[in-house]
This record gives sequence, C-alpha cells and structure tokens, in this order.
Amino acid sequence: MGKEGSDILYFVSFCLEQYKMQKGLSGSEALKLFDKNGVTDYLAKHYDVLHTQGAAWLMHDIDEHIRR
Repeated sequence: MGKEGSDILYFVSFCLEQYKMQKGLSGSEALKLFDKNGVTDYLAKHYDVLHTQGAAWLMHDIDEHIRR
C-alpha cells in the first residue's frame, strides 16, 4: 500500500472513531452502519476533498450521506 492508500485508511479510521464517539456507538456498531450505507467507500472515493474539512463538518456530511 502506497502513501496515499495509507492516508486514506488513516482518514477513514479517524472518521469512524469520531462518528462512534459522537453517536455513542461501539466500534462494531459504527462499522456496521458505515458498511451498510457505503460510508467507507464514499470517504475513500472523495478523500481528496473531504480530508481538508473539519471533524464537525465531516460528521454532518456522513449523517447526510447515511440519510440518502
């Protein structure tokens, strides 16, 4: 895995951790929610833009993605 792959993996992990803490979920609950709604793929696909945003904005964006 190259540097960009590592950066994306770290970013997705960061988002997962932030989301689970914000929503009071366990890690496995948050991961199931991300998997069910394609959040992990969404974050990885749009990493170039999303990684420049703050945590609060990202959490809102993830919520919006799940609602859709």
